[in-house]
This record gives sequence, structure tokens and C-alpha cells, in this order.
Amino acid sequence: MRARMCGAPSGNSPEETWKTPPAPPPLHGHEPFAGLDGATIADFWRFALPDFKMNNARGYLAEFLVHRAMGSSHSRVEWHSHDVETENGLRIEVKTSACLQAWEQRRLSPIKFTGLRSKRWNPRTGYADEETYNAHVYVFAVQTARTHEEYDPPDITQWEFSVLGRPLMERLAQKSMSYSTVRRHAGDSVPYSGLADRIRAADPREQTA
Repeated sequence: MRARMCGAPSGNSPEETWKTPPAPPPLHGHEPFAGLDGATIADFWRFALPDFKMNNARGYLAEFLVHRAMGSSHSRVEWHSHDVETENGLRIEVKTSACLQAWEQRRLSPIKFTGLRSKRWNPRTGYADEETYNAHVYVFAVQTARTHEEYDPPDITQWEFSVLGRPLMERLAQKSMSYSTVRRHAGDSVPYSGLADRIRAADPREQTA
């Protein structure tokens, strides 16, 4: 059977060559892989996200916590310019850090947040020319466990959150920020139970209205 090349021209008009993906179906974990000897989606999840100390996994978890706090029904989209979006269009960027890492370390890590500005990307037009602040609100999430023995990923009491609105972020004009700088401008951090109210209070659209 002859292989079909992904880049082969189809002969359609330029507009018809754009492939718009449908929304992905929800997964529950028990779905099997066809032809993979009993492996399920849950097996893949265990392989890909075995340790929430890993930078990517910890980031996904922090985004999920914000997603749940805000009652959002929108799933994460990898290439969006923000991490969480609410039903009323509030765009939230989530930055996370932790004292402990998935590798050996001689001392606890300093808490710092990077990538606060980025170039927006569009599949049809590519990257924007300039880096910008692309969310309405920025959430800085810190996993506070200081020993591996106490580190418990599902325990949301081990997280604390600080929140800044985009107008202040634009005035500060920083691409990265230490935790001390975040706290100086955001005030006291809040536990998960106070996160949603702090995010709503920082929404610049409400302040403008």
C-alpha cells in the first residue's frame, strides 16, 4: 500500500486547504489503544505525568486548579496565548514555581516566574512581531512543600497564590519576576479557597466598567 504524504498538494483552493480540527472527545482513562495489547489512556497518563514535581506537570496542575476555581468548562489549549479562559471571556495566565524539583538539589529552589510576555501565535498568520502581555489576569502559583516527604500533589493546601492584573504587569514591563517582587505588588498570597475572589477583583475589565 502506497504511503500518503502529509505535505502533498490536494488541488483544492487555498481556503479549502485549511483543516479545522473538531473539539476532542472527553476521555475517562479506560479507553483502550487499538492494537496495543490492552493499554489504556490511563496507562499513557501514568507514563507521561508520573511526577507532579516535573516542571510541565506542575504547570498543568496549577492551571487545572485555576480552571476549577473559576468554574471554567474550557479545556486547556496548548497553543493559546493564555492558559485558562472563563465563560465570560476572562483570560488568565498561570505561572508556577516550587521549592522542590524532580531532580537532586543541594538547596531549595528560589521562587521565580518567567515568560510573562510572549508573542501571540495564529495558525494562519504565524507569530506576532512583538512580545505582549496576553492575559487579563496573571496568577502566580507556588507549591510550598519544603521536603519530599511532605510533598503531596493532590493536597491543595500546599499551594498559595498571588494575582496581578494586566495593567500593572504592563507598567512593570518585566519578562520575569521574583516572588518577592510579585508579593510586593500583589500583597499577601491567598490559599485556594480565596483564589477565585482574588482573580475577579484583579479583572481589569471590571475595573474599567
